[in-house]
Amino acid sequence: MTTVSLYEAKTHLSSLVERAAAGEEILITKHGAPMARLVPAAIKARPRKPAGALRVRRLSADFDAPDEAVALLFAGGGER
Repeated sequence: MTTVSLYEAKTHLSSLVERAAAGEEILITKHGAPMARLVPAAIKARPRKPAGALRVRRLSADFDAPDEAVALLFAGGGER
């Protein structure tokens, strides 16, 4: 865990936030006493919603699964 003073945190907040978002924990101190901890935010992925404009009511469970035919085309395997 990296420790920075409050003054340094105010001066370099943008770079400290980037480091925290990358997974680093940063302890902010004031006159040597711990005051706060900067940690990455827990982001919960939401399930995809069907497109209302297309009148899609549900998505199949394997909607995002890779397609072997498309993967073969990207790998240069030619058309099927």
